[in-house]
Amino acid sequence: MAERRGRRRLMNEINVVPYIDVMLVLLIIFMITAPLINPGQIELPQIGKSLTPPVAPLEVIIKADGSLRLHDRAKPGGEQKISRSELVDAIKRKQAQNTEQPVVIAGDKSVRYEEVMNVMDILQQQQVKKVGLLARPK
Repeated sequence: MAERRGRRRLMNEINVVPYIDVMLVLLIIFMITAPLINPGQIELPQIGKSLTPPVAPLEVIIKADGSLRLHDRAKPGGEQKISRSELVDAIKRKQAQNTEQPVVIAGDKSVRYEEVMNVMDILQQQQVKKVGLLARPK
């Protein structure tokens, strides 16, 4: 019998009552402090004038035979055939009217890449601003 008294039986249960007490205390603390916290205020920037719509770009089209055409998307007149020397003058006139006027280069897919780069080089040498390449999605 002495052996029975010396052995202890293992306890298989976990007492969760203290955990519930702690959770209730935390809940009460959060319920009391939540209304006392001031939400941060964000100062948004003010605008002075209405936003202007973006300007339709001038499109320089390089055809398969190497000829150039200028298409002004703002005017419904369509595209006009133009030489390389007239190209810079026409774009400069348009950018003098509107400094935000972008220019995009659209090359036919059978045109050599060198032709596109030559037109871009001519425009960049004449300090034409906002020059980009136009690609059409498949």
